Amino acid sequence: MSVLPMSRRRRVWGEVWRLGLGGFCGVIAWLGVMAEGRTRFYQDGDLWPFVDLALGALSLVVLLYRRRWPWAVATVLAVISAFALSPVGAGGIAMISLCTHRNWRQIVPTGVIWTVAGIVFAVIFPSDDTFTDRLTNLVFAVLASAFCIAAGLAIGARRELVAGLRERVETAEREQSLRVAQSKVAERARIAREMHDVLAHRISLVAMHSGALTYREDLSRDEVREAAAVIQSNAHTALTELREVLGVLRATDQDDARPEAPQPILGDLPDLIDAARMAGTDVRLDLAADVASMPEVLSRNAFRIIQEGLTNARKHAPGQPVTIAVHGEAGDRLSLEVTNPVPHEDTATAVPGAGLGLLGLTERAVLSGGELRYGVDRKQDFTLSAWLPWST
Repeated sequence: MSVLPMSRRRRVWGEVWRLGLGGFCGVIAWLGVMAEGRTRFYQDGDLWPFVDLALGALSLVVLLYRRRWPWAVATVLAVISAFALSPVGAGGIAMISLCTHRNWRQIVPTGVIWTVAGIVFAVIFPSDDTFTDRLTNLVFAVLASAFCIAAGLAIGARRELVAGLRERVETAEREQSLRVAQSKVAERARIAREMHDVLAHRISLVAMHSGALTYREDLSRDEVREAAAVIQSNAHTALTELREVLGVLRATDQDDARPEAPQPILGDLPDLIDAARMAGTDVRLDLAADVASMPEVLSRNAFRIIQEGLTNARKHAPGQPVTIAVHGEAGDRLSLEVTNPVPHEDTATAVPGAGLGLLGLTERAVLSGGELRYGVDRKQDFTLSAWLPWST
C-alpha cells in the first residue's frame, strides 16, 4: 500500500474538509427551508428540492476548480445560488477563496452578484414571511457575504505575510551562506600569504647554504659545520611553522582555529638581519622609527614586507648588498624601502618561486590602507617601497 507524500496529503485533506464544510452548510440551509414548509416549491411533494440537491452536488464539483479559476467559480456559484439553497455553502467557500487574492476588481462585482442572487431567490421562491422577516433575511445575507469577504482578505493577508517572512528567511540563509563562503576564501588566502611569507624565507636560506656546500670545495670543517647548522636550524623552524599552519587547517573547533605562536614584528628585525648576514648577504639598516610604540598589526605587516624583500634579493641577486630603510612616526605613515643592485649577469639561485610573493604583499598593503611599489630604477637598483598608515 503506497503512502502519499506529506505535501500531497495536506492538499487532499484541504480539499476534503472544504468540500465537507460546503456540503454541510448547504444541507443545513436546505433542511431549514424544508422544515419551515412555507417557501414555494420547497414543500412536501415538490420536485424542485431534489433539483436543488443535485445543483448542490454539482457546486461541490465546480468548487474543486476554484484555485485555477477563482473568479469564474465564485461567479458561477453565486448565480446558481439564485435558484437553489444547497450551493450556498460551496459558494461561500469559493467567495472566501476569491478574496484571498485581494483583487478588488473581482471581489466587488462578485459581492454584488451574491447580493442580487439573494434577492432573486426571494422573488422566485417567495414565502408567507412578513416584511420584517424578509428584511432580516436580507441583512443576514449581506452579513454572511461581508463575513466571507473579511475572512478571505484576512487569510490572503496572512498568506502574504508568511510568504514574505519565508522569502526573508531564505534570503538571509543565502546571504549567510555567501558570507560563510567569503570568510572561508578570505581565511584561506590569509593562511596562504602567511605560509608564503614564512616558508619562502626559511627555504631560501636552506637552498642557499645547501647550494654553497655543493660547489664550494674550499670551505673548512668549521665553515661546513656552520653551514650545516644553519640548514638544520632553518629546516627545523620551517617544519615547525608548517605544522602550526597545517594544524590551523585541520582544526575543526573554532576555538582551535587560531595559531598559538606569536607572529613576528619589527622588534624581531635584528634576528632577521642576522640570519641574512649569516647567509652571506651584506645588509645595511637605516631605522628611524619608534618600533616599540608601533601598533602590532602595522609592525607585523612591515616585518613581512621587509622579509619578502630580503628573500627576493637572496633569490634573484645573491651576493649583492641590501639596504633597508624604515622611517615614520605615529599619526602620519610608516615608509619602508628595500634596495639591492641588479646583477649584470644571471646569478639567480635555483630556488623555485610561485611568483605570488610581491602580489601578496601588494594586497596586504592595500588592505591595510597603504601602497606598495617595486621595480628597477635608473641606477639599475631593484627597489621595493611601501608605505602604511600609522595611526596614533
